[in-house]
Amino acid sequence: MEKNRINIVLYQPVIPQNTGSIARLCACTGVTLHLIHPLGFKVDEASVRRAGLDYWPHVDIRNHDCWDNFIATESPNHLTLYTKFATQIYTDCSYPSPTYLVFGSETKGLPPEIHQAYASQLYKIPMRTSIVRSLNLAQSVAIVTYEVIRQQQLRSEEHTSELQSRETISYAVFCLKK
Repeated sequence: MEKNRINIVLYQPVIPQNTGSIARLCACTGVTLHLIHPLGFKVDEASVRRAGLDYWPHVDIRNHDCWDNFIATESPNHLTLYTKFATQIYTDCSYPSPTYLVFGSETKGLPPEIHQAYASQLYKIPMRTSIVRSLNLAQSVAIVTYEVIRQQQLRSEEHTSELQSRETISYAVFCLKK
């Protein structure tokens, strides 16, 4: 199977509404969604239909029995993991294509053995954890996903031809004159 430029990986999510929101984000952006089992809910056809997730068929969803199965199947070259315990900030990371963004369970996060194995690849979203425990999983995924999209679009724009640059400038000037 072809690898997408951006891949969201949810490690054993337990709240179906969060996964539903993240799946909607994936449908809107064309990002692949990887679900590491076990999940805290069902994603069979009847459950998805009952929940009214009409966009579900438009999401590239890949299910993995466990973390090791995910690693063996995907063989990701660039993996970043998100935790409030990290010291690096997500905007300081450079996201090549393809990239895999890994988020832990809403209740447990990522297990210590994954933290240890990928210690140099842990990132956080700055927040006031003295006031609130954490951001909602779906919000966190959206924040990081759009940063990756922003970075990848900037890199691809650096390689556009001079003609395309002129067209963009011409369009901008036209808009200003109106």
